Amino acid sequence: MSGLSVKERAMGGEKVCGTMIRNVRSPAMMHIAKNAGLDFIMFDCEHFSLNMETLHDSFLLANAIGLEGWARVPVTTKDYISRFLDAGATGIMAPMTETVEQAKQLVYWSKYEPVGGRGFTANGAHTGYKTVSHKELMTDSNRRVMSIAQIETKLAVENAKAIASVEGIDCLLIGPNDLSIALGIPGDIMNPIELEAIAKVAKACRETGKLFSIHSPSSLHDKFKNELNIVMQIGDTEMLRSGCEGIRAYCDKLKKEASHG
Repeated sequence: MSGLSVKERAMGGEKVCGTMIRNVRSPAMMHIAKNAGLDFIMFDCEHFSLNMETLHDSFLLANAIGLEGWARVPVTTKDYISRFLDAGATGIMAPMTETVEQAKQLVYWSKYEPVGGRGFTANGAHTGYKTVSHKELMTDSNRRVMSIAQIETKLAVENAKAIASVEGIDCLLIGPNDLSIALGIPGDIMNPIELEAIAKVAKACRETGKLFSIHSPSSLHDKFKNELNIVMQIGDTEMLRSGCEGIRAYCDKLKKEASHG
């Protein structure tokens, strides 16, 4: 597979961007995201009901058009991580990663030897249904696949540097809503307590040479703009809601103008 991956571009200093998909099941979303200039799509399989057939078709199309398809898995286990990767995903995010042991499990199932222990299969969506050698596939996948530990708890913040230091972990990504709950300030993501915790994670990434990201509104991204490598904002629900609200607002404007006409 040719060309730099999103991971390599981010490691090289480029800010890459994407969004999270939770409800839109059509692979057409891949074209929409690509045409809009996004670098990746993250499918939320922790909280929403996306099935393997939908993911396979979306990952396959994403890879074909030069977009990357990532997934947040429900739990850090082989049956999710390996299957998603074999279905064509190029990034895996493990929620509620709190310990070195959990981080090592993510790496073990998402990276091939000698970094991890991912099981080998060929001629699948992850190869574009082409035959490739064991060595080529293993080396290329380890180069391209993004293994993301999601930091969402007090313990995760405390262990951030140790988690980031695990070989094969590529990125720490803040989940600000769950983190705010864990810190005793539910929903107050701009609270100084939360900002201090996020800053600690950003520092851990900087000191270990790993990527740093937040899935959040612009307010947090603005606050940590110098530290961010991967910008992930909102999701399909918010995009659709915003579009519908725009139509409603325009309709109300026309009604108001007509009544004064």
